[in-house]
Amino acid sequence: MAHPPKCCLLPVVAAGAGMQLSFDFSPVEAVPVPVVTPAAVVVLDPARAVPAQAMRGRLAYHAGLAAEDRVAGLYDRARTPVCARRWRGRHGEIDIVARDGDQVIFVEVKQSRTHDEAALHLTPRQMQRIWNAGSEFLDGEPRGQLTDVRIDVALVDAMGRIELVRNAYAA
Repeated sequence: MAHPPKCCLLPVVAAGAGMQLSFDFSPVEAVPVPVVTPAAVVVLDPARAVPAQAMRGRLAYHAGLAAEDRVAGLYDRARTPVCARRWRGRHGEIDIVARDGDQVIFVEVKQSRTHDEAALHLTPRQMQRIWNAGSEFLDGEPRGQLTDVRIDVALVDAMGRIELVRNAYAA
């Protein structure tokens, strides 16, 4: 059985503002197409595959960064300037450090599906870590440990809505 002629697009000459195309309808020899069996299909290089747990970890990391960005924006819009993001000391990290006049505000950001779930992620151990890191931060302040301080917790749900608990440690 004879194959119908194949069509080849060949650029000819650049004429004026555009390129002119010509069609060559001369017969072209048929090229056999290899049959691919499922065993021959390689989707990923197993050496570069990322385990599901690692993917969830990466997703949580980036969701946390996005939540911190939203919370920092909230403080900036409230004219409470953010002076540090992810401040790290020997005792741990503080997500956001902001200032309201002479007062220093340490903000812990928790992100989860709901605000309630986000609140459950704040453990007593983390609260102690924030307290210790905050104390270390205050060592660099002019008034040191006598600096007026507030610790807020920002709860961010999956829709990006923020529930801010001001002075959370006093609550």
